[in-house]
Amino acid sequence: MPEERQASPAGEQAASIWDRLCVLPQYLLPQGLLTRCGGLLARWRWRPWKALLIRVFIRAFRVNMEESQPSDPAAYASFAEFFVRPLKSGCRPLAGDERTVISPVDGVARQCIERMDEDQLPQAKGHRLPLSELFAGRPEWAQSFTGGSCATLYLAPRNYHRVHMPVAGRLEGLLHVPGSLFAVNGPAMRAIPRLFARNERLVLLFDTAAGRMAAIMVGALFVGGMETVWTGRLPQAPRSPEPWRPPPAEAWRDRGQELGRFHFGSTAILLFPPGKVIWERSCRSDAPVRMGQALGRLLPAARTSDG
Repeated sequence: MPEERQASPAGEQAASIWDRLCVLPQYLLPQGLLTRCGGLLARWRWRPWKALLIRVFIRAFRVNMEESQPSDPAAYASFAEFFVRPLKSGCRPLAGDERTVISPVDGVARQCIERMDEDQLPQAKGHRLPLSELFAGRPEWAQSFTGGSCATLYLAPRNYHRVHMPVAGRLEGLLHVPGSLFAVNGPAMRAIPRLFARNERLVLLFDTAAGRMAAIMVGALFVGGMETVWTGRLPQAPRSPEPWRPPPAEAWRDRGQELGRFHFGSTAILLFPPGKVIWERSCRSDAPVRMGQALGRLLPAARTSDG
């Protein structure tokens, strides 16, 4: 069996009084209203307003516009358009071959675990959540990943915010799950139990060379929306989770192809069945990652049906 690779990130520390104080206002604030207002302001195309927002954001977060296409901040019609700016061609070469699992995003690897404790997804010290909750009570989806591998990747506001395929696969289904919009930073992960199952999220299930793979996009405070290449931008906070299936001819995505976008910083989670992936040693906790970088490798095992 592969060696387990799991360091102890800052998120694995117990929640402090300071962490709890930091997240307390999030229980009191109208998360949905703030996020909707933030989205409206981000999409406002009045030139002085959008130019000010973009200029302040670039300076505050030290955004490298030389990687963006276009690189001129004035070329974007709104802050929202700037936020999901594309990269220049060739800026993120894909590592390895088709069996190399690449990072789907730019961000930080919170954790890469090769063997989860049964059906419990680690969040932080003292906080785990059942996979069935992450999949909105759909055990037929969650059971494929019991005892499997997971990678949790955090996107800060300054990062590139498009999400790409870590391995080639065909979309089996998409689930838009309603929920809260807590922040997903270190204090929130340590202080808020079952954070990823509480927040609004997109669950995408794929058929790959490793069997089933789940890519989960977790919403957060001020995330003005999430979208996929199949659905376009999805409405915030649906009333109930409903699966959606695309036409089979449109479902296949190659490794590195775009699958979705965040409209503010958040978290992406990858799940694989047990014994299918070995993670790179370089993907230690809190290590920066870039889209296309090698996260791990699919193990050379015979493909099995996961249902």
